[in-house]
Order: sequence, then structure tokens, then C-alpha cells
Amino acid sequence: MKVAITDYSFPNLDVERGILEPLGCTVVAGQCKTPEALIELTADADYVITQFAPMDAAVVSKLQKARVIVRYGIGFDNVDIDVAKAKNLPVCNVPAYCIDEVADHTAAFILGATRRLVENDNVIKDGDWKLAVSLEAMRCLRDQTVGILGFGRIGREVVARLRGFKCKILVFDPVVPADEITSAGCDAVSLDDLFAASDILTLHCPSNAQTRGVINSESLSKMKAGAILINVGRGDLVDTAALVEALQSGQLSAASLDVFAPEPLAVDNPLRSMDNVITSSHIASCSVVAARSLRESAANIVADVIRGNPLTSIVNGVASPEG
Repeated sequence: MKVAITDYSFPNLDVERGILEPLGCTVVAGQCKTPEALIELTADADYVITQFAPMDAAVVSKLQKARVIVRYGIGFDNVDIDVAKAKNLPVCNVPAYCIDEVADHTAAFILGATRRLVENDNVIKDGDWKLAVSLEAMRCLRDQTVGILGFGRIGREVVARLRGFKCKILVFDPVVPADEITSAGCDAVSLDDLFAASDILTLHCPSNAQTRGVINSESLSKMKAGAILINVGRGDLVDTAALVEALQSGQLSAASLDVFAPEPLAVDNPLRSMDNVITSSHIASCSVVAARSLRESAANIVADVIRGNPLTSIVNGVASPEG
């Protein structure tokens, strides 16, 4: 049985091999970036595990005998789930991955942007000793309204962290009942009201046809002048050109970003050099514990298929394969 791992950001695949090889699997890995390389690696695979590689329609349609595609992570927007569904091929994610890590990173981003930590640190490193920004730029979370776009596991953990800061919290999520949002101590609002009322807007929704580009020139114009944007979700939720324009014009006063479209962020992209922007290189999920759990979970999904156990994280509505 061939397990094709299309790409990975780990030092090795010892964890995966330790789980799968005793079951009779051969793990074959690549660092595939093109459809041609992916088809060559995966076409004859019994099981596929993928991280960031583009498992698009051309690649998925060529899978001859795969019984499952597993995504290393929560999001699965790099996999064409519709073509997989047409082939009766389940696609699974790891929904419990990095919840606390990303929520922590979000809180750090919010505090970094409201307390303007980067600018004030740079002043000290440059040999000066003063407030680096205007007094008005220094915000206390107690006085802010924070908007949460997406109330899944991570969004809820962000709310749990924010409660202690005494800020007002608004939530928009079209698939979560309003009473569930209010019972968490938040106000359920429409998307337009979220844009209009938030001093800080943080994105925790999946990337799909409804959410791609949700932050664009039009939505940015609906936000408060001087609002702050936080994105640890998916890069394609945000129109980068519109974001740069809003930061340059002052429509947004600051942004904190862990994800971009495309990645890596181009060396000449203005976001790299703006004093009011905090960036990190898609690392909000990182911790030793999270990485180990992710790898074990992905491999164990394949192991469950081999053993005939039902799968619980199928994202494309296909029935769990029989043993």
C-alpha cells in the first residue's frame, strides 16, 4: 500500500512512517509544487496526505485508486473537494489542530497592534527614548470593539482570551445560531454591522467561494476610519492591493498578518516595510505539541481507513470507506 505525501514542512517523516509502515504501507514523499509532479507521485497511491500542494481538479481526477485524501491542517482549500466527491473519494482534515496556538497568536497580534509594540521597540533599538507614535495610536482593549469573522473553534478561543480584556465583542458567522453567540458573551451582528462597528476586525473563517476576498475595497470602506485588521485565517480572504491602499490612506491604522496570497509575500510588497504592519510567515500554528499532534492525526486517519474504522473528519460529504 502506497501512501503518497505530497509535501511537508517537517524535518523528516519518522512520525508518519512509525504509524503506517507497521500496517504494511510504503511512505513515498515529495515536495511537489506543480500538477505534473503531483500526478506522478499520487496517481497510483492508495492514500494521499497533503500539506500546501495544489491538489486541483487535474490532480485529483488522475487518482486511480486512492481511498482518502488527508490534509495536514484545518483548512482544505488546496484540495478540489468537488472532484473528489464525484470520485466518491473522502477528503479529511485535522479539525482540532493548533486551536490554542492560533488563538494565542491572534491575541499577540491584537496587543501588538493596539500597543504599537514594534514601533516602540524600534525606537529603543535606534537609540532613542520616547513614545514612537501619537498618543491617540496607543489603545486600551477595554475601550475597543473587536469583531470576530467566523465563530468556529479558533474564533471561540479568541473570544475566551479577549474576555479578560473587557472589550466589547461582535461576531458574524452565518452558520452559527445567534443564541449560541450570545451565550458566549458576544453580540451576533450582520456582516455589514461587523464592518461598521469594529475597531479591530479579526478573521477566522474558512476560505471558500463566499469568503475569498471578503476584505476588499468595498468592505474596507465600510469600516471605521483607523480600524485595525488581523488575519491569521487564509491569505485569500484579503485583497492585498486594497489592504495596502487602506493602510496608506489611513482608512486602516494598522494590520497584523500571518497569511498572504500568494505566499511567500513578495520581497517588494509594501506590507514588508510598513511600520504599522506586523507580519509573520504563516507560523501562527507552530508549537512542538501542535506539530506532533498534526502528524499523528493525519497518519492515523490513513490507519483508520486501513483498519476499517469510520472516519469522523470528512469535509466533502462522502461516506467513510469500508475496510
